[in-house]
Amino acid sequence: MATPILQPTAPRRENGRLRRRAWRAAVWAACLAPLGKMAVDGFTAGLGANPIEAVLNRLGFWTITWLAVTLAATPANDLLGWSGLLRVRRLLGLFAFGYGCAHFAFYVAVDKFFDWRTIAADLTKRPFIMVGFGALLVLVPLAITSTAGWIRRLGYRRWKRLHRLVYGAAALAVVHFLWRVKADHRRPLLFAAVFALLLAARAPSWLRAGRARSAPAGGGRQAEGA
Repeated sequence: MATPILQPTAPRRENGRLRRRAWRAAVWAACLAPLGKMAVDGFTAGLGANPIEAVLNRLGFWTITWLAVTLAATPANDLLGWSGLLRVRRLLGLFAFGYGCAHFAFYVAVDKFFDWRTIAADLTKRPFIMVGFGALLVLVPLAITSTAGWIRRLGYRRWKRLHRLVYGAAALAVVHFLWRVKADHRRPLLFAAVFALLLAARAPSWLRAGRARSAPAGGGRQAEGA
């Protein structure tokens, strides 16, 4: 009797694994595609008159883009019932951090050519660089603690509270983008609107979770007083 049940479920499990692997491979390809495009443009003079600034701008743009996609994972699941982004949220977050590191490394190595005195002056006197560096620093502990092992060490509740700092990193990244752009502010303002909507989409679930945590404590106090 058990054999007819097990036979059809095994192919379904295998198909599910194949779909998940294909989805992760597609996400890897999508996240690496901008780097490939930059490499091609670099070899074909497609970066314009100022290639250093073009690469910096593109790396910064994709950092904030992958941050937005990462933060869209939970609202997409809660509001639309689509769990695809949720399954790769950690990967997307690490790509956002990776692009942010590449953005800063390119600034240090290519734009400033390891001129540490100038870099130190920028980090202490130029507000848009200070804010951008602050966003990267906020992402560092989130990237480090993105593994299942760190979730066990911290406990899920503390880990979740820590990772809400990603909204702070997103806000700093938008300010960095806005202050860096000299004329056309449409893109940074669009990102600001997107992050505000994503934050608003999460607010009801946070409020419900807060009420759920406080309700037992309140009930307990009432019981003791009675």
